[in-house]
Amino acid sequence: MKRIFVLCLVLALGLSFAASAKRVAVILDVGGEGDQSFNDMAFAGAKQAAAEFGWEVVTLASTSESDYLPNVRNAARDGTYDLIVATGFLLTGALNEVAPAFPDQPFAIVDVAAGPPPWNTQGPNIMNLVFNENEMSALVGALGAMTAAYYGYSHLGAVLGVPGSVLYHFEAGLRYGIAWANAKWEEIYGTNPGIQFLYNYIYSFDDEELGESTTTAQLAAGAVGVYNVAGPVGFGDHRAVVNAHTQAGTMSGPPYYFGVDANQDYFSHTLASGMKRVDVAVYEAIKAVEMGTFFDQVATNAAAGLAGGYVGTLANSGVKLSKAVDLLEFIDFGIAAGAEIDFYETIAAWAGERAALPNEIWDAITEMEEGILDGSIQVITANTDDEMNAIRSSAEYELGSP
Repeated sequence: MKRIFVLCLVLALGLSFAASAKRVAVILDVGGEGDQSFNDMAFAGAKQAAAEFGWEVVTLASTSESDYLPNVRNAARDGTYDLIVATGFLLTGALNEVAPAFPDQPFAIVDVAAGPPPWNTQGPNIMNLVFNENEMSALVGALGAMTAAYYGYSHLGAVLGVPGSVLYHFEAGLRYGIAWANAKWEEIYGTNPGIQFLYNYIYSFDDEELGESTTTAQLAAGAVGVYNVAGPVGFGDHRAVVNAHTQAGTMSGPPYYFGVDANQDYFSHTLASGMKRVDVAVYEAIKAVEMGTFFDQVATNAAAGLAGGYVGTLANSGVKLSKAVDLLEFIDFGIAAGAEIDFYETIAAWAGERAALPNEIWDAITEMEEGILDGSIQVITANTDDEMNAIRSSAEYELGSP
């Protein structure tokens, strides 16, 4: 009888522990799971934190932008989530509408849009998770431009999603990196290659076919490669790069695909990725709730006028240009997301592409990285239409683009 009592007590305690487990809702943007980029990074961060702290992760898919508001509202009304994470700046308006009605509910948003209301979040229960995308994009721009100069191409391309402050960070950084690389090339080799910039905003984060056709057009116009700044649209961008190699009968060299957010260097013909550690940011938000510091962190940052509860920078590796150690880590990430990857073949192909570039290029990229870190290089950025247009029209950063 005593053993039965003890067993019942253990089972009761177990059920009690299960009932008390914290929960996080991750509301995905239209890219959804399996994008091997932005959404998958958010989900990976939530899974890591959940495993460490014993939380349950629930994902809420958004098939269109009309799902954002009901997804956020329903998650808040549910009342069982200890944190609700909105993934992407397009959810900013929905979050601003819902959060004030649930003041005790912690929310976090990845990539909050900057600018006047309603395109910002300042609530006492909202933790902004933001990044200096301009910093890693400057490195992508510099590498892409110097690669173009080395192989005799005229442009670096970029396919961007929906215009706004977050993507303007990317564009401004790219423009800065290309201009910097032109000057650095002249310093090293004595002539300015005059690499220019091709870019298109396609107003979508999930239209792969449009990404493919846009990339194809940029490659035809002389781009050495195309930087994906539109999440799963990159699958279409990459197909265009693969098709170009198939048509030319080439196995290596340009044109290149440049990955975004996750390390996508395991994609064929990828020279580098502009990494943005969304997973780390989501992990930190969950950790703040777990440790009971969430509301204090939000209040402290608001009082200090800081951009967010987490700010990913080159200094804290929240943003970075991909390196070998990152590829080793993210091959498993790609496999988990459904990619078919031959480990050794992928490593060898990637290493071969990088080794084909002269040391002077890699030394220049290291110089730029070190300059950003020590503050001697200040990468431009933009948050508004006016700021971005001013950069585009400047003599230094216009770079031949309309």
